[in-house]
Formats: sequence, structure tokens, C-alpha cells
Amino acid sequence: MATETNDSFDIELQPPYLAPDYKSTLLRAPTKELVLVKKSLSDLTAPVFNDLVLGEFDHDLTRNSRKNGEPLGERIVVHGQVTDEKGRPLKNTLLEVWQANAAGRYVHKVDQHDAPLDPNFLGTGRCMTDANGNYKFYTIKPGAYPWGNHPNAWRPNHIHFSLFGGDISSRLITQMYFPGDPLFAYDPIFKAVPVKGRDLLISSFDLSITEPNFALGYRFNIVLRGNKATPFENN
Repeated sequence: MATETNDSFDIELQPPYLAPDYKSTLLRAPTKELVLVKKSLSDLTAPVFNDLVLGEFDHDLTRNSRKNGEPLGERIVVHGQVTDEKGRPLKNTLLEVWQANAAGRYVHKVDQHDAPLDPNFLGTGRCMTDANGNYKFYTIKPGAYPWGNHPNAWRPNHIHFSLFGGDISSRLITQMYFPGDPLFAYDPIFKAVPVKGRDLLISSFDLSITEPNFALGYRFNIVLRGNKATPFENN
């Protein structure tokens, strides 16, 4: 099922529903034609985040779950701008992020990877874009982890993003990767994205936002819709 939209997506940027090397898509890819569903009034008017009050440390994953000390790993600060297809900044856009810890493990009962959990790092947070569509959050650089898709399969370091745009039907999920990762060449999820769109998922090191003696900076811009949209998992 798909929601009616006036935005066209460039198929040379977006991943297909079915990518055979990415094994789980064999089970979840649609087998019939998608049904176009017209947007209702509620779809077009919600959610509204203008009045949402975020917690003091929602944007700082290094502090929002700290118990007895600093989380382990390389501290980073991630920032960027969220825009529409015409480059216009999208204000009051809610971003939710989640990730593995520095050892490559999620705080989730399904994750049984033989790597340590960090009692001072939950791996989830959220932030809001400002009037110019800019966002920023602090975290720990996530580690690679095995995922069982094929023999000796490891995921590149990455952070998951969920974004809500101007209406309830515009929730989109994507992943941010880090430059120069040697696992790109072996990862079926990353390689499911057409070559033309892969660079849009890779953040860039940004010395201008790097904080001396504290955190390395990375920039990751996101385009929510149109034919230049950032590749999304649920397009």
C-alpha cells in the first residue's frame, strides 16, 4: 500500500523493495501491485511538533542515559540540514535516532551479539530542526556488528534516523554511514541502494563543528522528498 503523493522519486537513488542479497527482503517485499491511498485531512494536518517539549538531554546520547560515568567510545557530534525537494529548510521536523554502542551492540533483547553492553549508553535520542532546518545531536560512534545475513556478514558503522515531515504519512527511515568504511563493499543493505544514491547516505567529516578536546564532527544533510530525496528504507 502506498500513500498518494505529488512528489516524484528518482528510482536511480532509491533502493528496491526486493534486493535478493539482503535476505529479509525476500520475506517482506510486496508481491502484488501497490494500492494508491489518497491522503485524508488527518494525514495532511498531523503530526504538529511546534509545541513539543524535548527533554534537556534528548539530543545528547552521551548523557541521556548516563548512570555511573561516561559512555565508552569515540564521542561525536552530528549535524545537518533537513530540506524539501526544492532546497527549502523544514523547520520543526522531529528526528529520532537509534544505534549500537561502540562495541556494536544494541540495548535490545533480540541482540545477542557477544559484545559488552554499556551501562552508560542506551543508544536512542531525538532532536528538532530549528527555523533554518538545522539539527544537531551528540553521541558515540557506533561499532560494526555481525548480523547473520550470510557467512561472516558485518554491518558498517551506522546510525538510524526516523524523520517526521509536515504530515503523518511522511515518516521516513534511513541510515547514516561514516566515510571510508571498508565494509561498504560487503554490505547488502548499503549495496541495495543504487550507486547514484549511496553517497547521499555517507556523512562527511566536518572540522568546523568538531569541538576541541571533546567530539569529532560529522555533517549529514537530509532531503525528505522529491527526485533528490535521501535514500530511505521505507520508500
